[in-house]
Amino acid sequence: MTYHGVATGKRSIAETFSRLREQGKTAFIPFITAGDPDLATTSKALKILDSCGSDVIEVGVPYSDPLADGPVIQASATRALKKGTTFDSVIGMLKGVIRELSCPIVLFTYYNPILKRGVRNFMATIRQAGVNGLVVPDLPLEETVLLRSEAIMHNIELVLLTTPTTPTERMMEIAKASEGFLYLVSAVGVTGARSNVNLRVEHLLREIKKVTDKPVAVGFGVSTPEHVKQIAGWGADGVIIGSAIVRQLCEAATPEEGLKRLEEYTRNIKAAMPLR
Repeated sequence: MTYHGVATGKRSIAETFSRLREQGKTAFIPFITAGDPDLATTSKALKILDSCGSDVIEVGVPYSDPLADGPVIQASATRALKKGTTFDSVIGMLKGVIRELSCPIVLFTYYNPILKRGVRNFMATIRQAGVNGLVVPDLPLEETVLLRSEAIMHNIELVLLTTPTTPTERMMEIAKASEGFLYLVSAVGVTGARSNVNLRVEHLLREIKKVTDKPVAVGFGVSTPEHVKQIAGWGADGVIIGSAIVRQLCEAATPEEGLKRLEEYTRNIKAAMPLR
């Protein structure tokens, strides 16, 4: 039996990508850390990202040992935790704001908070909050069986990651199991803005497109309009920007200034998204 929560009226991630593909557009997927500088600002930031044309938004649950995150997002998570941000408070914030958003929300969390609550309970909780998708960066493919079955049961799209070092056979299995889109990590290592996008991404995109027709979004190290144009030109279905988005909020003197910077940056990135 499939669970139908409050988010069922909203377009799914897969449907969003399908619509964009028909229009020849590349998805813009920003990432923000919930609770940095505070949850009220996160709520406002989500509304700004949505109104500026984000196609999907990734919301990171702050975690004390974020293995895949670079210094900017790690510092962001640390600040959020110091402010007392918890999984429950993030869910409470999302419940209040998701109904006002037009684009689907993907929750980015490590596996321990899921395990702590129990997989079924976790999926039911995020679905009731209106979340559409889930990314769990520290869970290998072999250990996603339970998570995938509960995700399907609760109508949550579980997005899986592949990297430049993933062997082709394994990449095919990951692509087959991933829902919503396939997350292509553009560089080995942690997240963080880089001056150049790994040129191997173009080759990887071609290889992935040979084995799946599911949408592929590229993340890690993307920060400028030039990066966005380059990656879209290589055939990516979506572009994920994390550290550069988080920086707009955390480097500002006040939350209000951060929100203004976020809006300006987002509009510039969105304007750079080319038709394919």
